[in-house]
Amino acid sequence: MSDDLRELYQEVILDHGRNPRNCRHPDATTHVAHGHNPLCGDQLDVYLTVGEDDRITEAAFEGRGCAISVASASLMTETLRGKTLTEAKALFQKIHEMCTSDDGGGIDFTDDDFERLAALSGVRQFPMRVKCATLAWHTMKAAMEGKSEVSTEDDS
Repeated sequence: MSDDLRELYQEVILDHGRNPRNCRHPDATTHVAHGHNPLCGDQLDVYLTVGEDDRITEAAFEGRGCAISVASASLMTETLRGKTLTEAKALFQKIHEMCTSDDGGGIDFTDDDFERLAALSGVRQFPMRVKCATLAWHTMKAAMEGKSEVSTEDDS
């Protein structure tokens, strides 16, 4: 990764960490879960509103954590709106692969969703930060599966 690209990604993480989007508790939700990372203390609640067509009409979160954790939740909520539950689950898999595999999971970063989410790809170089970047995504998956709570120490 070039230094310019790394710097751009760091700026995206810092911007979303300092000024998170969709950081609120919506009035009406259909799916909610609490996620926590016991190793660093990050805690998030993810709120989804899913319509009858299985499309996510609202995605938001509340919580506290490091800049990577908050930025990931902010980026995730921006990306999920308008996706079906099936698309959101596929996105979870791709994000998990991007953050954990040596080659970034072979993600096409020119895809609209991944162009924005590429900022999270650098965490795979810092194994201790992977759980920070994926906490919101695991929490979103738990909410979609009807689970009320998830930990980064779970085997999910």
